[in-house]
Amino acid sequence: MASGGKGKGRGSGQRRGKAADPGSRRLAQKVKTASGRPISSTRWLQRQINDPYVARARAEGYRSRAAYKLIEIDKRFHILKRGGRIVDLGAAPGSWTQVAVEKVGARGQVVAVDLADMEPVAGAEFIVLDFLVDGADSQIADTLGGPADVVLSDMAAPSTGVASVDHLRIMGLCEAALAFARTVLAANGAFVAKVLQGGGEGELVAALKRDFRRVKHVKPPASRADSSEMYVVATGYRGGKSDEE
Repeated sequence: MASGGKGKGRGSGQRRGKAADPGSRRLAQKVKTASGRPISSTRWLQRQINDPYVARARAEGYRSRAAYKLIEIDKRFHILKRGGRIVDLGAAPGSWTQVAVEKVGARGQVVAVDLADMEPVAGAEFIVLDFLVDGADSQIADTLGGPADVVLSDMAAPSTGVASVDHLRIMGLCEAALAFARTVLAANGAFVAKVLQGGGEGELVAALKRDFRRVKHVKPPASRADSSEMYVVATGYRGGKSDEE
């Protein structure tokens, strides 16, 4: 299961330094087009080199710039609390898991789940697992030690290049993540998932509003302006399990 692009970096959970503010001005660097390299690859490399969030993630030890999307979402909604239990679906390569571990602290519990293997993140449990298979919810809840306070999903299916198809595929992942969240979330829990702009979200939003007291769409500053990705943030889960169940 693809994760949402969250490279490689810190495993200890400690920061190595502070980089410049992503909003600060810096001179753009150009990438020379190598023989045989597609123009699209050259453009991607140039965007990476000139992306302040990429530089900041490298300096602060996060595995990718996607860490700042979750940091910015949490800054607004305060969903990652000390001592909380967090499930990170489609976690590889682990930047959202890193953020979750920092936020919940030593008393919290973070379980990262992905079909692909990834380098361990100190302070988190990692399970190579398809969360859709029978019994996955019980296995994850057992690893958590109880119901989850938050279910996170930055999953995205591999792009086909056809916007309508990509939209349907990522919406399908979001709906599957929501179905899973219903089985593990504690009362008043929260759900965060990536979606794409493009319509067709009516049924998902209606389901979220039935299950949660508050539902918001948000595009964090770290999400590239030219990307159609957004996130649904649903809080105040109306159902929920207790530790005694």
